[in-house]
Amino acid sequence: MQKRLLVVDDEPAIIKGLKFSLERDGYIIEEAYDGQEAVDKFNAENFDLVILDVMLPGLDGFEVLQKIREKSTVPVIMLTAKGEDMDKILGLEYGADDYLTKPFNILELKARIKAIFRRANKREDRSQDGIIEAGDMVINIDNRSVIINGKDVNLTAKEFDLLQLFATNPGKVYSRENLLETVWKYDYLGDLRTVDVHIRRLREKIEPNPSQPEFILTKWGVGYYFGDK
Repeated sequence: MQKRLLVVDDEPAIIKGLKFSLERDGYIIEEAYDGQEAVDKFNAENFDLVILDVMLPGLDGFEVLQKIREKSTVPVIMLTAKGEDMDKILGLEYGADDYLTKPFNILELKARIKAIFRRANKREDRSQDGIIEAGDMVINIDNRSVIINGKDVNLTAKEFDLLQLFATNPGKVYSRENLLETVWKYDYLGDLRTVDVHIRRLREKIEPNPSQPEFILTKWGVGYYFGDK
């Protein structure tokens, strides 16, 4: 099945060039020229990858990325201005999968797109056969077991539910409210610290160093996510 890509840039010449080159490789390309148009198109259609410029009229690239991450883990490649290292750092902090500095070589962009899709396919294959591997950890979805460095890890039902949710959606940030609604299966009106307690206990069981977690990571002020090792 052909992959659908959303290319977002306010420079028509760049979009025209990318569209021409990527379509020759069999991708279906949709374009957007400002931040709001990008958000509207993303919400209206399904895309397999987004190429997103930082500097956009209206909503900038970071704001667009945040809105995408509120509902999707679709891969995003950010395009940053030359020498703007902070843009690269912020893009990765907000959940970008990769970045390229303008001007860039189209062959490098194509290589990075293919690499992202290869990683996604590997994750999908692992999750389909009921096994998820991350570093030294092996999660068996079917029998609800976890093995780290060859040793069984004893998790409670809720701890495993949390780990399974994170591991099958790497990079997706879940707020405490999201986790309560998804894992506890109802709108929780009590203390949100319930999530923090379970996360802390889960980290103590699966992390080599719980104070510096490698798997269950925190996005400060937002929530938790799974590091795709």
